[in-house]
Amino acid sequence: MLKMVRVISVLGHFGFGKELLNGQTVKTKVVTKELENQLGKEEVYKIDTCGGKKELPKLFFKSICALKKSKNVVILPAHNGLRFFVPVLNFFNKFYKRKLFYIVIGGWLADYLKDKKGLEKKLKKFNGIFVETSTMKKALEEKGFTNVFVMPNCKELGILTKDEMVYPKAEPYKLCTFSRVCKQKGIEDAVNAVIEVNNHFGRTVYSLDIYGQVDVNETEWFENLKKTFPEYVRYGGLVPFDKSVEVIKDYFALLFPTLFYTEGIPGTIIDAFAAGVPIISSKWLNYNDILDDSTCLGYDFGDNNCLKEILLDEKLSEKILSFKENCLKKAQDYLPSKVVGGFIRNIEGYDIA
Repeated sequence: MLKMVRVISVLGHFGFGKELLNGQTVKTKVVTKELENQLGKEEVYKIDTCGGKKELPKLFFKSICALKKSKNVVILPAHNGLRFFVPVLNFFNKFYKRKLFYIVIGGWLADYLKDKKGLEKKLKKFNGIFVETSTMKKALEEKGFTNVFVMPNCKELGILTKDEMVYPKAEPYKLCTFSRVCKQKGIEDAVNAVIEVNNHFGRTVYSLDIYGQVDVNETEWFENLKKTFPEYVRYGGLVPFDKSVEVIKDYFALLFPTLFYTEGIPGTIIDAFAAGVPIISSKWLNYNDILDDSTCLGYDFGDNNCLKEILLDEKLSEKILSFKENCLKKAQDYLPSKVVGGFIRNIEGYDIA
């Protein structure tokens, strides 16, 4: 029989029974699996927040159940979930006196709280808010938060060995994007840049494969975009999150032309590190917390001309190939055993070496 009071409850977007590959779902599953590995499955109580507004009445009672069943309660919500769970848990925790933790997905929290003083006040009562970057931590501390810790994004990936790395040395150089497929991820910018650069050279110097789940609200946009694809641009569909390294390793570079300025630490960057594949990326808010000039060629945020200039560089191949071993080293920093172990050390009585 399971213990009545467990170590931890996790309220997150698991999407049980569904094939969801968005960053929120993947991070929720990865963190929870590692909590189970380190604490034991019987000590982790999981509550799926997937389902939208129609599930709120059930989630109200499940939130109370989480407080009743566990010594520690962790939430991993997006914007709407944050507005719901924080007030509910704060109110009922007056009776249960549990520890409350919020693991942030992405880099949007500080900006989101600008006009939400009530929510900000309630979050300051949490025992810990775990953000993905030091930039995010600083932004919240400037708002008066004293309960913020850095917990990078993480993924359980089979990091390649040096001998397993692939060194593409001939045209066409294979590029890929590996993220949710929507306008704000810069997918169209990547397509246009590759087409224009190939037109400039008068031959196919680069090919581009697009992987990821198409945003349900942007299917028409993507269908229209696909009609413009030349033969060297294609949509590769979905890839299970535990197969990402196997797919990415054969590519010359991963493009990350995001137009989301408040990205945190994107899982796709960790995928590329583990595959020994360097990145070409726009410089979003938290860029410097994960990328530098030993693993990535960065360009000014939203400047597609800079992206094209990088691809036009005749010495690009030499630069990219020199980054590959650095990527493998960087991947070690984002293993769940290391990242989640640091989180667990913040739970009293469970100090793991």
